[in-house]
Amino acid sequence: MNATAGLLTDKSSFVGRTHELTAVRKMLGQARLLTLTGVGGVGKTRLALRAAELLRDTYQDGVEVVELATLETGDLLEPAVATALGLRDGRPDLMTVLLDYLSGRRMLLVLDNCEHLSAVCAPFVDRLLRAAPRVQVLATSRQTLRVYGEQVLRVAPLPIPTPGATLREIARQDSVRLFLERAAGAVPGFTLHPGNMAAVARLVQRLEGIPLAIELAAVRLRTLPLEQLTRELDERLDVLAAGAPAALPRHQTLRATIDWSFCLCSSGERRLWARLGMFPGGADLETAEAVCSGEGIDRLDVLDHLAGLVDKSVLLTDGLRYRMPESLRTYGCEQVPPSELRQLRRRYVDHYRKLVEEDRVDQMVPEQLERFLRLQRELPNIRVALEACMSEPGLAPVGVGAATAMWCFWLLTGSLTEGRYWLERGLEQVPEDHPVRAAGLWADSMLAIRQGDLLAGMPRLHASIALARAAGDQKLLAYTLRTKGVAAFLARDARRGFALVREALALHHAIDDLDGIMFGLYVGATYGSNADPPQSAAYGEELLGLCERQHALVFRAYAHLALGVAWWNLGDSRRAEALVTTATEVTGGINDRWCLTQCLEVLAWIAGAREQHDRAAELLGAAHAMWEAVGASPEWMSHHAAWHERCTRQARRALGGPTFTAAFREGARLGPERAVAYALGGPRVQ
Repeated sequence: MNATAGLLTDKSSFVGRTHELTAVRKMLGQARLLTLTGVGGVGKTRLALRAAELLRDTYQDGVEVVELATLETGDLLEPAVATALGLRDGRPDLMTVLLDYLSGRRMLLVLDNCEHLSAVCAPFVDRLLRAAPRVQVLATSRQTLRVYGEQVLRVAPLPIPTPGATLREIARQDSVRLFLERAAGAVPGFTLHPGNMAAVARLVQRLEGIPLAIELAAVRLRTLPLEQLTRELDERLDVLAAGAPAALPRHQTLRATIDWSFCLCSSGERRLWARLGMFPGGADLETAEAVCSGEGIDRLDVLDHLAGLVDKSVLLTDGLRYRMPESLRTYGCEQVPPSELRQLRRRYVDHYRKLVEEDRVDQMVPEQLERFLRLQRELPNIRVALEACMSEPGLAPVGVGAATAMWCFWLLTGSLTEGRYWLERGLEQVPEDHPVRAAGLWADSMLAIRQGDLLAGMPRLHASIALARAAGDQKLLAYTLRTKGVAAFLARDARRGFALVREALALHHAIDDLDGIMFGLYVGATYGSNADPPQSAAYGEELLGLCERQHALVFRAYAHLALGVAWWNLGDSRRAEALVTTATEVTGGINDRWCLTQCLEVLAWIAGAREQHDRAAELLGAAHAMWEAVGASPEWMSHHAAWHERCTRQARRALGGPTFTAAFREGARLGPERAVAYALGGPRVQ
């Protein structure tokens, strides 16, 4: 895996920091943990991401970046790291999954913006480094983590010109280079010359070389001549310095610059800046209009205000979505008047409650993939909404309802621990007789059972069944019975599993619940495929037809996989290969690791049956790496275990132990993208 392709957070170029980049490389050659510290706006994140980009080829298993600024609580640190690594938390102890996965890998993990989670980041990093001896961590934080062996690089502001410097000396300073580049973006053709060199030098000196402050000042050249810009900054900073007992601290310089930028905005832009601070994942125009308009912002003016903030470099945009650098977002949050905060938070929660309901991915609709991708993109903001629900009296039922509506998203993304976290926090606060409780208990139990945590899952499932029966909720009852069937299959009781699936399907048919029918067919087709192949094939055929008629792209891939496994058990390897290959193409395109892992496993069996044992070994290795990533194992799954063992035994016998092991290891090093290409007929592993 490699997350560095799009590491830099905006399209502007990286200026300077040659010495710091050299220091990072040298220090990572000597230490397992390097923390970049410094004041806000000094460029810690950009330096870390640039270093990671330059170093990525030196790490056999790549570089992964975890953005922690979007997390409101340390309880989600482990799920966030798992998501960045592409892991599916298939076991209750997610930290164990992470450590098992990382223990044999050589990679760099970048943890960005740790300061607000330092209490959980420190023990997390300490445990990780002890268990994974070839993993290194590059962290950014305003304070050190204080972990044994930590090396610290204090990121200083950019060098500034000395008094009396010549034009050439001024031009060489990185602070000046940054200002000139950003100034040329604001005023095309802007250059340094003898007539303006003193003003440019004065400006970067007053801003103490802090990159964010320099960038905020440079964009002001669109509306202010350089000399006036410098005078205004002097006046504002002099006022602040007059009240300070000593030299102006750098964080006050940045704060004063942000204050100055805030004051120069229109009243509408200031209000929008403050309200957009609530969105750690950024926002599109529609969301900004829905949540941020009102109380001084007309809905029709939101687009103009967004454009104004982009012009002032307060917002970054790709044309569709707007987001802020973290220092500016934090500042914005502080500017929301207490009288507005409650109403703003309610609008925010209501917006994301509607979004997760309208974008449910457990429904068989043509736009299923678009819904899935939208939820992925909005997840940082959804977390803020869920946290607000869990923290404000009376809103817990809203949070439980939203987390329940996302049950299929938690499942497909492998975020089972996070789903359970929100559900269980909310259920603790929801009254016993509240209508949302029954479905919440079912969703929580289903996620627990899929993690193999039957001790926690089964009591909640039985409670949900009782509530569904008491309320006469046939739809929920069908869902609970199907989940009970999954538990039976996992316990290797196929007869009971099929009986419960049939009972659930009968209820779904009785109320014409197409979505429920689809899930029931999938469970029957998949989990019972080796116990009763003809019945599973019948379920799979019906499921595939249903998905194709409804144009449900994500579910169609699972239908192809389920039917392929059924036909494999019926002895038709050619038909099985065609179906599983189709599933591989789809899941590889949308990065659905759970489905893809099983596809690689089945394609290995097919290769082995054709005596392509080298290919089988390589595919088994590729699948093994992904089984680890999803926190599962083929040995745990009744419909995979026997075939996996047989394929492995035959390939090892045919190739010999050393050759098999070498091919297996080569496959394990492929990574998802290359594994998909190889599985689809690409060249042999190199």
